[in-house]
Amino acid sequence: MKVGYFLSCEEYGPHDLVEQAVLAEQAGFTRLWISDHYHPWNDEQGQSPFVWSVIGAISQACALPVTTAVTCPTVRVHPAVIAQAAATSAVMLDGRFVLGVGSGEALNEHVLGHPWPHAERRLAMLEEAVDVMRALWTGEVVSHEGRHYTVDTARIYTLPEQPPPVYVSAFGPKALEVAARIGDGFITTKPDGEAVAEFRRLKGDNQAPTMAGFKVAYAATAEEGRDHAHRLWANAGLPGELSQVLPSPQHFEQAATLVTKESTGESVVCGSDAEEHRAAFEPYEEAGFDEVYVANMGPRWQEMIAFYGDEVLPQLL
Repeated sequence: MKVGYFLSCEEYGPHDLVEQAVLAEQAGFTRLWISDHYHPWNDEQGQSPFVWSVIGAISQACALPVTTAVTCPTVRVHPAVIAQAAATSAVMLDGRFVLGVGSGEALNEHVLGHPWPHAERRLAMLEEAVDVMRALWTGEVVSHEGRHYTVDTARIYTLPEQPPPVYVSAFGPKALEVAARIGDGFITTKPDGEAVAEFRRLKGDNQAPTMAGFKVAYAATAEEGRDHAHRLWANAGLPGELSQVLPSPQHFEQAATLVTKESTGESVVCGSDAEEHRAAFEPYEEAGFDEVYVANMGPRWQEMIAFYGDEVLPQLL
């Protein structure tokens, strides 16, 4: 199992994200995830830089591979534009780039005023979007008139030697079927061994790559960490499809009032106990994930990265 650091664009500005990438490489993390949002989940998180600018900066600051976790190439940004952005990122990272994609959330995708599609349509749009991007990565002139997208004599000139792999985020059986059909790999945020096994079964490949990520709240005490986690990420405790359909940070703040601080503390590792941080990886390793990424919640990210380099990563790598 390879261990990476998860850069949270919702919580940190671009300068901090680049510094985190550099420190993560120095600490011994082997790769990076980076989220792709237009809005944070709530105003307390307070950031949301344009991910493609940040990836460009990271490519010049460290040598770690980067995966978007995840980009939605369907509503807010046309897949032809995402194809160009991903190709340029892969060039700047010398091929060390994976385009993680998903069907998105209304939180980010409604901003241009388009209706938010139902789940089955979102999956159909994602499948067509991936087809469009792969056609453009051939370097050929592409014209496409599909159910959801039109491309008119478009060609991408700046291309990596190999097209970027596409890993697909999926929650639920229908999404998992699509992920296996169109994805080179699978992305999730849950230690779901059944989903890993089913993805590989559907792919017909017991070695099909899988990634997962989770968050911790490093702090001097567990109580302090719990306070940071609940203040910033109580939304992570919302059930069902709320994270896909609520349209604004304010709606997430309202819904998150139903999540207690106690439940937040029970669901994430808080504080500075090295064994607790190490043990948080065990469910993902047991589920069979190839790569696992960890993000920090709160202001102590410099201490967290150093702590992992000294006390956690040596027990995992």
